[in-house]
Amino acid sequence: MVQTANVVTLKPRTLEAFQEYIRAAEEAMEPSLSGRSAFLWSDLSSERAQQVRQGNTVAQLWTGDGPVKIPNGLIHDWVGAAFAPQVGVEQVLALVQNYDNHKNIYQPEVMDSKLISQEGNDFKIFLRLLKKKIITVVLDTDHDVHYSAVEARRWFCRSYTTRIAEVEEAGTPKEKVLEPDTGYGFLWRLYSYWRFDEKKDAGGVHIECRAISLTRDIPTGLGWIIEPIVRNLPQESLVNTLDATRNALAQTGEGN
Repeated sequence: MVQTANVVTLKPRTLEAFQEYIRAAEEAMEPSLSGRSAFLWSDLSSERAQQVRQGNTVAQLWTGDGPVKIPNGLIHDWVGAAFAPQVGVEQVLALVQNYDNHKNIYQPEVMDSKLISQEGNDFKIFLRLLKKKIITVVLDTDHDVHYSAVEARRWFCRSYTTRIAEVEEAGTPKEKVLEPDTGYGFLWRLYSYWRFDEKKDAGGVHIECRAISLTRDIPTGLGWIIEPIVRNLPQESLVNTLDATRNALAQTGEGN
């Protein structure tokens, strides 16, 4: 770890601002979940919908041209879409809910994965994440995940991190897991909102994810170290996740 990147602690006012942002975002999602507006983000633009149907992964900031600045932190709000042909929503759910296998599907970013417990459509999972850009950061993360059927072939999923802890010297005898919300602050919270929509006329499933994450801010003089991590990784991680999901589903389709 580059020692010039100073250690920070998540401050209460930073977390409060993030939670306020989440409350407003989730309230704004309600019309699309109740049928009062388009379920898919990609359907809000014919050009975007066409790109997705042509096999492209499309991702952009939800609003604005950069992360949202809050006291001592940044909120990164990205949305992305992809299309998985020749599969049904049941296959998609089976793949994404196989959490013990995420370490294989989403490597190298997911170094380890484990299902902790399941009750119906509620899952508790563990992921060890690798964030690598200029410097390498390993994170142990716990997540609460809930799935709900909006319609017969249309599902919504929300995932909240409940613990994110940085890991020093991961994989060595000196490995040490830090207390949550302390360390270099490259990821403090990650809330993800997934949509799966099987369309018979399209012959596949539309997959979308809106990922809202919280990181430290960028201190003066350390932008060259921290800015590529906190500004670029949220988008790259989202695109990589969507691509990996689609690729894994393609292999599933070939096997059937």
